[in-house]
Amino acid sequence: MKSLCSLTLAFVAIFAGPADAADSFDWESGVVTMQATSKNFQYLQPWRRQSKTVTKTGIVFSKREILTTAEGLQNLTLLRLQRDGRGQWHEGKVVWINYHANIAIVSTDQDSFWTGLKPVALSDIANGRSDWQIIRWKNGNIERRAAEYNQFLVQDGRLTFIQHLQLDVSSEIDGVGWGEPLIANGKVIALATGQIENNCRFIPVSFFKPLLDARAKGQDRNLGYFPFVWSPVGNPETFDYLNLPGEPRGALVISLPSHPKISGDQFKPKDIILEVDGFEIDNEGYYRDPRHGLLIMENLGTRGHLAGDTIKFKVWREGKEVNLNYKLPPARFTDKLVPAQTFGEEPGYLIVGGLVFQPLTQPLLREFGAGWRRSAPFRLSYYADEPPSKDRDGLVLLTMVLPDPFNMGYQNYRFLVVDSMNGKKVSSLDDIRAAL
Repeated sequence: MKSLCSLTLAFVAIFAGPADAADSFDWESGVVTMQATSKNFQYLQPWRRQSKTVTKTGIVFSKREILTTAEGLQNLTLLRLQRDGRGQWHEGKVVWINYHANIAIVSTDQDSFWTGLKPVALSDIANGRSDWQIIRWKNGNIERRAAEYNQFLVQDGRLTFIQHLQLDVSSEIDGVGWGEPLIANGKVIALATGQIENNCRFIPVSFFKPLLDARAKGQDRNLGYFPFVWSPVGNPETFDYLNLPGEPRGALVISLPSHPKISGDQFKPKDIILEVDGFEIDNEGYYRDPRHGLLIMENLGTRGHLAGDTIKFKVWREGKEVNLNYKLPPARFTDKLVPAQTFGEEPGYLIVGGLVFQPLTQPLLREFGAGWRRSAPFRLSYYADEPPSKDRDGLVLLTMVLPDPFNMGYQNYRFLVVDSMNGKKVSSLDDIRAAL
């Protein structure tokens, strides 16, 4: 038995990797475990629900506050916090959350939990991209695993339609993606949001720190984004047609948001975006970031900016350069024709004569599986990419017909978009109630 324990300890030491010489922080006092139990709704049968529990990692962020990712905290029913990787659980609560950025701050009112805990330091990713480690509690001990830099990329966030900066690393660790910190030189530089095989995805501190700074100032801010649609320009004759002199460069604006709540009217179709926030844009829509290399221009909407900030654009319009001061609109799930998320809301539905009506949302479409864009009815997945309009800012489905003598013969009708009822346009369940 003794030799087996020795062998196990040797195994951990080999695969955890050596601690960074500059890492003098006592991570046992700055990393905590949490269990989050939430309601898991069944959108195809909206009256059904189940409980789901996930285990997450958090870092002590400030006095009596813990920073973690927001995923798993939606529709929360119970939150428990644990220190030292084992032992007593303490009742927790969410004090602040931002789903678009996928970050949250939680706390507990139980004083005994905070004894001996110390805030960790947050840092931007320095030039050096080595000696990184992923840490978490495992079996009552702090587990450290080496992480190797792969790339920075800009993609849709875990919980949002916004494309923002993310970090991809390789590691032998398994089962991460629930807020585990990535550390370098004794500081946290990113939080884990997902893993596929040995590739781990993180959100860098530099991405979400503006939100934390705004909160510290008592400001209720959100992320902004570019709502207009642009296209790379591969055909040089397009630039000749628009009379742009010099080398091919810039991204072509092809459509603007039609919803009155979304700012975008400063741009015009056929504008060529030459510069954003002082960065030159190439003909594929990319710019050279001084810290992270070549990135798509969408990143400039969240690079140190929040909704309401003004970003300077230089565009080519009708044969001349035009400077625009563009105010970033806030990211809101309700600004989509088919909302990407419905956090904090139970699925809405209305049953009339056995006919089940529901709002069309992406959570409902995701019930068709991970590849819902292919497996869901095409006409519904098509609407997921459509913007709202002045006439219609939402869609309602007839999702099923419950058998009843009153509706005999109509049982096969399902997943049909309701355009109107009794002569009235339908965009919401309230419209149906009014029409009836």
